[in-house]
Amino acid sequence: MTIRSILFTSLSTLVCVLSLGCGSAANKDFVKLQGAGASFPAPLYNKWLKEYSAAHDDVQIDYQSVGSGQGVKSVIDHTVDFGASDAAMKPSEMEQVDGGVQLLPMTAGSVVLAYNLEGVDGLKLSREAYVNILLGKITQWNDPAIVATNDGVELPDLPINVVVRSDSSGTTYVFTKHLAEINSEFAESVGVEKAPNWPVGTKSKGNEGVTASITTTPGSIGYIEFGYAKGAKLEMASLENKAGNFIKPSIESAQSAMAAVQMPDDLIAWLPDPEGDEAYPIVTYTWIICYRSYSDAKKVEALKAMLNYCLTDGQASSEQLGYIPLPATVVEKVKAALDNITVSEPGPAA
Repeated sequence: MTIRSILFTSLSTLVCVLSLGCGSAANKDFVKLQGAGASFPAPLYNKWLKEYSAAHDDVQIDYQSVGSGQGVKSVIDHTVDFGASDAAMKPSEMEQVDGGVQLLPMTAGSVVLAYNLEGVDGLKLSREAYVNILLGKITQWNDPAIVATNDGVELPDLPINVVVRSDSSGTTYVFTKHLAEINSEFAESVGVEKAPNWPVGTKSKGNEGVTASITTTPGSIGYIEFGYAKGAKLEMASLENKAGNFIKPSIESAQSAMAAVQMPDDLIAWLPDPEGDEAYPIVTYTWIICYRSYSDAKKVEALKAMLNYCLTDGQASSEQLGYIPLPATVVEKVKAALDNITVSEPGPAA
């Protein structure tokens, strides 16, 4: 064999290796899906997608935790195969997507006020207290409004360091939706926004960033998804609910809040101030956003199979990571909505 033929054979072998099989069926059928969006459900989504990809070597699924606002923008810009948002999508945003979108609630969870205050366990915050902390009206941990609901607790004469999100966030949207629902001043001055102009607060990016800031800064309080606080072993305040009871964040209290929710046909349901004596006051669904039409049939097949896994076997992972498994009635509605995701018909020949 000549040196030229040896080099040609070696180069051909290298090309085959890099292309995952040199024309094999596995390479031909390989599908890659790219998603991006909400940080709120990211730990659960990443677990689902890792498990699914491991069991299906013909599919690679990547998800970037970039915040709900960026997730929605990525869908509008067609730079992802699916997005994710805790703020769902506004009609005006949906109208910007040719062919339309299908929103699919995949899990649910609580937004909690986690805090770092040495020696203070079981903090209780009234509605007056936690709204005014976020409005910048309560600035010390021993403020009378906090002392009033924490008999026997030694609250320090220490400034409150409020941590808020710096990015466009569905967690923020859900949190401000609740605060605006229970307080007219907050509704008028801050409003319901993914990226509001907070009157107070140190800013951090993502649920991950806020969690890290609270963990490393004594005297801090901030809003994050329950699973992040649980994973970081942060203390979480019990919040006064609509019935006037102080409710500790838990899977059970979140399920109590969501028990009476009826899922509408568009699969977008909100609970800004849930009813129920044992209901935790700040809970939400979170959505994966798909296009209603894709040009690649293999992507549609892979996407639907992945989503079906998340809605069935994947739900078993929810509670251990601090999320709420979807009720069976909601799962059936979402699975039926998968039929709305189709392959686009090719255009007429030129």
